[in-house]
Amino acid sequence: MSQSIIIQSGSTTPINILFVYPNTFGMNMLPPAIALFNAILKQNGHRVSLFDATYYSMDYGVDSDGSKADNLNVVEYDRSEKGITMKQTSWFDDLQEMVDDFEPDLIAMSTTEDMWELGLMLLNSIRGKIKKRKIPVIVGGVFPTFAPDLVIDSDLVDMVCVGEGENAIVDLAYRIGKRVNYENVTNLWVKTEDGRLIKNTVTDPVDINSLPMIDLSLFEDQRLYRPMAGEWYRMLPVETIRGCPYKCAYCNSPTQMDFYKEKGTSSYFRKKNMSLVSQELKHFVKEYKMEYAYFWADTFLAMNNREFDEFCEMYQDIRLPFWMQTRPETLSDEKIRRLSDVGLHRISFGVEHGNYEFRKKYLGRSFKNEDIVKKLQIPRKYGVQFSVNNITGFPHETRDLAMDTVELNRHIESDNQSIYAFVPFHGTPLRKVTEELGYLKHSDITKCLTDRPMLDQPQYPATEVEGIQRCFVLYVKMPKSRWGEIRKAEKNTPEGNRIFEELKEEYKQKYIIDSKVADLEYGMENK
Repeated sequence: MSQSIIIQSGSTTPINILFVYPNTFGMNMLPPAIALFNAILKQNGHRVSLFDATYYSMDYGVDSDGSKADNLNVVEYDRSEKGITMKQTSWFDDLQEMVDDFEPDLIAMSTTEDMWELGLMLLNSIRGKIKKRKIPVIVGGVFPTFAPDLVIDSDLVDMVCVGEGENAIVDLAYRIGKRVNYENVTNLWVKTEDGRLIKNTVTDPVDINSLPMIDLSLFEDQRLYRPMAGEWYRMLPVETIRGCPYKCAYCNSPTQMDFYKEKGTSSYFRKKNMSLVSQELKHFVKEYKMEYAYFWADTFLAMNNREFDEFCEMYQDIRLPFWMQTRPETLSDEKIRRLSDVGLHRISFGVEHGNYEFRKKYLGRSFKNEDIVKKLQIPRKYGVQFSVNNITGFPHETRDLAMDTVELNRHIESDNQSIYAFVPFHGTPLRKVTEELGYLKHSDITKCLTDRPMLDQPQYPATEVEGIQRCFVLYVKMPKSRWGEIRKAEKNTPEGNRIFEELKEEYKQKYIIDSKVADLEYGMENK
């Protein structure tokens, strides 16, 4: 059975907790986990502050949104219309100043794998202050859960949260406030003063229906905006489901499900009561002037019929445009008709690969191509925009197999389509495959969102993966008679770049008729 959220007694001694969020501008949806921890910790009497690296004009890897625009996955957009500006000061100087002003008793960093190295850079910038003041540092998130040994290896990290952290952070803050030993806090790996490493047990997943509403007060106002379909909206994340019932091999959700199942605890897959979702939505509209709902769920339509009816009835009172991601096989005429009536604006589908046999054997997705094409005709019927996300560069993949993904997308009338390089995240079944094949070591950290593809396979080199990425939309939209030119444009050479730029301009003239059909979607690490 899921556990309820802890509320400590009135004897709590308040402490100052500084959250550090390493991030780059391209990943601009605010993190709901930090907003949730803010609410929980304040409920327990603590003071919370946040250093958010998202809107700093400092170079770290590639420009995610810029790369998408270059590859024609999205249209360019103007953030100035909403007063969204980039900070020109230094990440490191501002973080040091915040530590001096706030005087944290605990530093908590929430990080994805791709941002881990940036997180280390930020921690190193305040190394002297951490060491001098003996500020304990805890790191949590999906990556620390599945690679805790790599995270705890840093001399600046004192604790790693394995699994969900809602109750662990409350218990930890309570003990720090009382100046008592926190070595046995559940869900934590803790370094002791005498050099030992204590690996505490992991408790049941939290009952998400016992959680307070997320508190967004830590975030500056411009963080409430996100681009979608060529426009900026005050868009807020709303959790309806935590976990996913499907078993995709490139995703860590199956591993999370197995992680809790092995421990004999309750299921990681949980659903939030629609009455609570309704309260949260109405609160966001009233307090934050929300214009658009972003439903934070791996597969939004993983609902039974009763739950679906409840959502539709509930959302009739909201009627804001909303985005969801789901799988093609979850669609039906009736569902899309009803959702479009209450506000459905945009759907993101993960098709991932165009070869059915490869997709079934290596990715754990058995839905047939003809069924995908048929299902994805439904949103068009009701005027609902949708995007299709694909992945290339998988273990065992070849360029010819990648062209099957092109072919499938040519049969789908999506509003836009993207293809991402495969990211071998720790905690995914395919990560184990890459290590067994000798392409990666356990210690290798993924950087595909901020760097080139990590896998450089003899049958499908990274240069070819990059070529398919940048020319994918051209292959999908232009006649096959042009594929010879497009193949030349794949190459990062003076001639290849010249041809690519010429084809881009032609594409923009012929195919981008309405800029409102493109969006700025990005993949979540647990996708």
